[in-house]
Amino acid sequence: MNNWYECKVRYEKLTEGGAMKKTTESYLIDAYSVTEAETRLIEELAPFTSQGELIVSSVKKEKIAELFLSDNELDDKYYRCKVNFISLDEKKGVEKKMPATMIVKADSLPSAVLRLKKEMEEGLTDFQIASVIETNIMDVLAPELTTQQE
Repeated sequence: MNNWYECKVRYEKLTEGGAMKKTTESYLIDAYSVTEAETRLIEELAPFTSQGELIVSSVKKEKIAELFLSDNELDDKYYRCKVNFISLDEKKGVEKKMPATMIVKADSLPSAVLRLKKEMEEGLTDFQIASVIETNIMDVLAPELTTQQE
């Protein structure tokens, strides 16, 4: 099981015009602990921050059930999707909804919804998409993703 952390980092970035600009970016990192997430983020971004200092401003544990990533260059946004799995409570005779959070990489909101539906329909469980929201995540950092992406 993966332990996901959403990390925010502040640093000075060189703009296309050649000026330095302070920026805040978010990254989703698979790590065993907050310390490992912070260390990996700094190692990953250090080559891109030759000027100024790199500050990890927050590290927050995220409960993510599934990631649906893509190698397509046009898919440059990450969407946080809330999906309710629907089951029947036989004792009470009512529907029971179990929420799960998923991340989808796509080029637009409609594409993210289509990709999520396609992936979810491959399973046997009934589901309902509760929400799909664009995030400010810049990238997902996990060692095993280099072989799992489509």
